[in-house]
Amino acid sequence: MNHKPEYDCVIIGGGPAGATAATILAQHSRSVMVLEQSSFPRPHIGESLMPQTYWTFKRLGMIEKLEASDFPRKESVQFVSTSGKDSQPFYFTDRDSSPCSTTWQVERDAFDRMMLDNAIEKGAQVREGVRVKEVLFDDAKAVGVRIAIGAGVEDIFAKVIVDASGMNSVLAKQLKMRRPDPAFKNAAIYAYYKGAYRDEGRNSGATIIIHMPKRDGWFWYIPLCNDVTSIGVVAPPSYLCTGRGHDPLATLDEEIAKCPGVLRRLEKAERVTKGFVTTDFSYRADKMAGDGWVLIGDAFGFMDPVYSSGIMLALKSGELAADAIHQGLEQQDLSAKQLGCFEPELLHGMSMIRQLVEAFYNRDFSFGKFMKEFPQHRDHLVRILIGDVFNNEVAQMFDTMRQWITLPQPSDLQTGTENT
Repeated sequence: MNHKPEYDCVIIGGGPAGATAATILAQHSRSVMVLEQSSFPRPHIGESLMPQTYWTFKRLGMIEKLEASDFPRKESVQFVSTSGKDSQPFYFTDRDSSPCSTTWQVERDAFDRMMLDNAIEKGAQVREGVRVKEVLFDDAKAVGVRIAIGAGVEDIFAKVIVDASGMNSVLAKQLKMRRPDPAFKNAAIYAYYKGAYRDEGRNSGATIIIHMPKRDGWFWYIPLCNDVTSIGVVAPPSYLCTGRGHDPLATLDEEIAKCPGVLRRLEKAERVTKGFVTTDFSYRADKMAGDGWVLIGDAFGFMDPVYSSGIMLALKSGELAADAIHQGLEQQDLSAKQLGCFEPELLHGMSMIRQLVEAFYNRDFSFGKFMKEFPQHRDHLVRILIGDVFNNEVAQMFDTMRQWITLPQPSDLQTGTENT
């Protein structure tokens, strides 16, 4: 294939992962083109941040912008039992009172716009409303992308192609290497409410995770700007969708009515949007990188949303990938080994979160009872809840937890064998 690279890097998708990679590559003085299918701002689920995102935001130059925003501050996570009893909040600032322990609940249309604008400010080029039809290859090496332009097409060539297309997973689907995660076959129905109850003080911006009475699933409860709250129910499709009719809002209302932990918080609230549905959303690609290409964020994989890890992993993967690409360009090595050199680190962090998700869904396990018997692991739990997972210390908790329940081994999680 005869071509001349127009850019050091083309990034498919301008969400948090793509914007992060674009910003850092631009900071490295690399030429970057971001191709975003939507025209921002656009609505998107996934509003809650983990505190460990602070360090990537600081590197991107985003902290001051977030601090100046109207996004609610998030200092804690709280759980509600099947009976509707509230746990004591897990305050991140109790562990570390520095600014990095406070984060935000973000409205994704505004947040994603901020992130993409920040990339543009740092020197990245962006084209919105552009659909990537396919990634172009020269033998096994990615060399460009083909985009739809009206009734025609246009080819754009680059030294590296980054797929940050989110759940569209453009390249993973093209290469037929996206696999569903059989452990987390769930669906979600969600909507937005105005006037829902919020605690006062430090817990006013908390993410609340609410168990359904029979542990058939759970609710998220995320406070946003302008007294709006994001509320969604997550459960297996066989429970949430099969035989429930064609009105997702009716199903959502039915589940809210059965769940005292949600119902009492909505006594004075009104729904202000339609209902939204997403199904079978946990998956992973077989590999993260190849010659001339790399997958980041949800384009590589999406994990169950119970601990709000999505944006944190998107930012981290975008940051690590950008550094690997920059180093590869410096060394003239754009092999799969170089572009995917960060894969073990990222998979280790993902495995820590995934094991906590496995424990959450185990009907025979109680975090409250576990913490009461093993208080020495409270710090490990809080560290995972803030996203401090790229280390070996927090794994000690799971060694103890395996005395109670069966969890996949970290080595299996990092190689993906739990999906086979």
